[in-house]
Amino acid sequence: MALARIFRTVSFQPLPLGATGDDSVPVELETRSPRLHRAWFVAGAAFVALLAAAGFRAAPGVLIDPLHDEFGWSRATIASAVSVNLVLYGLFSPFAAALMERFGMRRVASTALFVVAIGAGGTVFMSASWQLILCWGVLVGVGTGSMAMSFAATVAARWFVRSRGVVTGVLTAAGATGQLIFLPIVANLAIDEGWRTASLVIAIAALAVVPVVLLVVRDHPSDVGTTAYGAEPGEVAPPVRKGGSARRALSVLGTAARTRTFWLLAAGFAICGATTNGLVSTHFVPAAHDHGMPQTTAAGLLALVGIFDVVGTIASGWLTDRVDPRILLGVYYALRGVSLALLPQLLSGSVEPSMWAFIIFYGLDWVATVPPTVALCVRQFGAAGPIVFGWVFASHQLGAGIAAFGAGAIRDISGSYAPAWYIAAVLAVLASVASLAISKAAKPDPVLVG
Repeated sequence: MALARIFRTVSFQPLPLGATGDDSVPVELETRSPRLHRAWFVAGAAFVALLAAAGFRAAPGVLIDPLHDEFGWSRATIASAVSVNLVLYGLFSPFAAALMERFGMRRVASTALFVVAIGAGGTVFMSASWQLILCWGVLVGVGTGSMAMSFAATVAARWFVRSRGVVTGVLTAAGATGQLIFLPIVANLAIDEGWRTASLVIAIAALAVVPVVLLVVRDHPSDVGTTAYGAEPGEVAPPVRKGGSARRALSVLGTAARTRTFWLLAAGFAICGATTNGLVSTHFVPAAHDHGMPQTTAAGLLALVGIFDVVGTIASGWLTDRVDPRILLGVYYALRGVSLALLPQLLSGSVEPSMWAFIIFYGLDWVATVPPTVALCVRQFGAAGPIVFGWVFASHQLGAGIAAFGAGAIRDISGSYAPAWYIAAVLAVLASVASLAISKAAKPDPVLVG
């Protein structure tokens, strides 16, 4: 009886005419009255993939001291690998969409996870600092860069008409959630079992997600005989361009770079990256450890940033629809500067209420800059706004890479992270000024719109 009920609720769907390749399956099972659209399963798989990719990117902050103790490498040397990772993560992102258009996002995402696993696992066998840069910097940087904003945006654009903004926000927050899950695990493993065990756990986690992507993700709704969520019945998605994406991205960069607005946005977002991924994410744990705080405690605090990061991003998106995004960015960066200037006085061997206040605020502010920055890119550059944001995001990671290396060098030279916090505070104030200097009204360049 149970089998009879199952066969009555499913129907066998033939392949669409002309469908070939790995992105289609011989037979798809679809319920006649599905309770949940296939798009949500694709979004769920994408979330898990992005979460796994974020795992190894959460590791540097808790592995700096163990690597320094074992190999004797300076913090600047170790941080240089982090810098390469962050820069490649940003620079590769604008071109990831081109790869997804040519090879399919399922193939690109699964390959990227495999590359992340190779990079994470490869560190177990390293004996020289250049191998750290190759594995931790190049391989993991390219792998995670292939699945960053571009993957989230592609999934949302192809599979959703309704709830597209919500899905984009949730997938963007996957990195923070990955940090929340993996950071305490990596910290405890690094202390109890050694940093090699921690690296292997990250590699295994990335590999474990590959089958999920291959089984669940499809490049287009038509691959499984359906339409995007919220699309009208029979509505056909616009054809995806198979070539010229890289040329388009470079062309948009060349045109946008001739405008003052682009450089103000890029400068502000570079400082954003420097004061988050580059400085706090990479160096907060060793800086707190310098003041006597256990690494696991510091990692737990940093993980809490991920919780409030999600809340702050959603709230910022709501505010962006109601408040001038230039004002929001100005306020966000100014408050960030004040908090960074106070941080050296807050660090101690125990977690005081003032440190809780810093963690909560910094979490709320961490990615709150993304919604207003995206809004300004679209407002200022029209239809090319998302591509412009890709390049602005590249500047974010470039700033992060510089800060990751710079803060490590400052710690090696001065014996303290305090100068790095103060420099970052000043830069945040400059980012506030740059954001407020963006013109309020703009007429998008017709070359960019077209």
